[in-house]
Amino acid sequence: MNFGEVMRLPWKRREQWQERLGRNKTILWEKLREALASVVPITVIVLILSFTVAPIPTETLLAFLIGAVMVILGIGLFSLGADTAMTPIGERVGAAMTRSRKLWVVAAVGFLIGVIVTVSEPDLQVLAQQVPGVPNATLVGAVAVGVGVFLVIAMLRILFRIPLNRMLIVFYILVFALALFVPEDFLAIAFDSGGVTTGPMTVPFIMALGVGVASIRSDENAAQDSFGLVALCSVGPILAVMVLALIYPGAGVYTPVEIPSVIDSRALWHLFQVELPAYLSEVAVCLAPIALFFAVFQAVSLKLKKKKVLKIVIGILYTYVGLVLFLTGANVGFMPAASYLSRQIAGLSFNWILIPIGMLMGWFIVQAEPAVHVLNKQVEEITSGAIPGKAMSTSLSIGVAVSIGLAMMRVMTGISIFWLVVPGYLAAIVMSFFVPKIFTAIAFDSGGVASGPMTATFLLPFAQGACEALGGNVVTDAFGVVAMVAMTPLLTIQMLGLLYQLKMKKAAQETPPAPVDEEIIEL
Repeated sequence: MNFGEVMRLPWKRREQWQERLGRNKTILWEKLREALASVVPITVIVLILSFTVAPIPTETLLAFLIGAVMVILGIGLFSLGADTAMTPIGERVGAAMTRSRKLWVVAAVGFLIGVIVTVSEPDLQVLAQQVPGVPNATLVGAVAVGVGVFLVIAMLRILFRIPLNRMLIVFYILVFALALFVPEDFLAIAFDSGGVTTGPMTVPFIMALGVGVASIRSDENAAQDSFGLVALCSVGPILAVMVLALIYPGAGVYTPVEIPSVIDSRALWHLFQVELPAYLSEVAVCLAPIALFFAVFQAVSLKLKKKKVLKIVIGILYTYVGLVLFLTGANVGFMPAASYLSRQIAGLSFNWILIPIGMLMGWFIVQAEPAVHVLNKQVEEITSGAIPGKAMSTSLSIGVAVSIGLAMMRVMTGISIFWLVVPGYLAAIVMSFFVPKIFTAIAFDSGGVASGPMTATFLLPFAQGACEALGGNVVTDAFGVVAMVAMTPLLTIQMLGLLYQLKMKKAAQETPPAPVDEEIIEL
C-alpha cells in the first residue's frame, strides 16, 4: 500500500497503517545499527594492522572494505528475516507436530527438519569447501544425518523431561571414546563440523522449534527446557564425521586461499560480480527446502491466515537477500584479507603477537555473528530479563577471545586439539552440576551459536594463513578454530550462571524479614 492509498483510508485505519510502516522502518534501522556496531570493530583492527605491522595489497584491502559493507547489510537483513520468518515457522511447526501426541510423528518430522535446515546451512557449505579429500556432498550429507538424529533426541528430551547434563555426559563420553580411533587428520575437522552446523540458518529454526515443543507442557520448567536443542544438535555432526573418517583413509592435500590480483576498480568489482550469481543460486538452493517444507506444513496442518503467511514469505525474502550479501562479502572480501594478513604477521620476528591479535579479533568478531543476536534476544525474552543480553554478549566475547588465543597457540606449537577439548568439555560438564539448569542449557547452546559464518570465513582462514607461513600442518593445526570457539563459551556462560546464583543468594540474605504482627487476636 502506497502513501496515497494510506491517506485515503479512514482516519483510524490510516493511523494504524502509519504506525505499522513506521515500526517496520524503525526495526530495519535498528537491525542495521546492530550490524554496523558488530562489524566496524573488526574492520578497524584490520585497517590498523594493514597500515602498521602487516601491509596488504591495495586491491585486497579495498575488497575487504566492500565486503564489510555487504556483511553489514547482510547481517541487518538476515536478522530481520529471522525474526519475521524463521522463528515463527520453527515455533509453529514445533507446537503443531507435538500436538499430535504421536512419537513417530515427532521423530519423523524432527529428523526431516534437522536434515533440511542443515543442508540449508551456509556455514557448513563454507567448511566443506575448505576440507580436502572428502567430497562436499558426502560431508554435508553425513553432517545433516547427524543433526537430524540428534534433533529427534533433543525433542524427546524435552517431552520426557530428561536432564540435559546427563545426556551430555553420555554423548561426550561416546565422542571422546570414538576420537581415540579417528585419524588425526579428521579429528579437528570433526569438532569443527559440530560448530559450523549451528549457524545463522539453523539456530533461529532449532531454538524456535524448542520453544514450540516446550509450549505443550504446562509445568514451570518448560521454558527452561526449551534450551539445549542446539547443544545436542552440535554433538551429532561430530559423531557423524568421526564415523565418516573411518571410511576415508585421509584428509587429502589442503589448497591455500587464493589472493586475487586486480589492476583497476572495474576488475575489483568484477570479483564480486562473478561470485554474486553463484551465491544467489547457492542460497536459493539452501532456502528452497525450508520454504517448501513450510508450504506443505501450512497446507496440511498450520492453516495460517493469509496476512501471517505473507509476513513469513517477506521474512524469507529478507533472509535470502541478507545471506547472499553476507556470504558474498565474507567470502570475496573477508577470507582473502584474513589469510594474507595472518601470513604477514606470522612472518614477523615477533610473530607471537598472533595470540593477542587473535584474541582481540575474537572479542569483537563474535558480535558480528547473526545467530548470536537471535540467541541473546531469545534468552532475554525467555528469562524475562533476568539474564540480560549485554551480560550474555560480554560472556560470549570473553569466551571467544580465549578460544582464538588457544587456537593461535595451537597453530604456533602444533599441540593436538584433543588435549584442549577433552579438559574443556570435562570442566563444562562438571560445572553443569553446580549452576542453574537454564545456564547449562544456554551455555551449550551458546557454544554452537558463537561459531558461525564469521568464524568460518574470517578466523579459520586467518589461522590457515598463519599455519602456512609457519610451515605447519594446516589440516591438523589450523582446523579446529571453530571447535575452540564452540567450546569456551560453555565455561564463560556457566561462570555467569555461578555469579547470578551467588547474587541471588546474597540478595535473599540481605532482604529483611517480613514484619511480624505482634497483635494478639483473642478467639
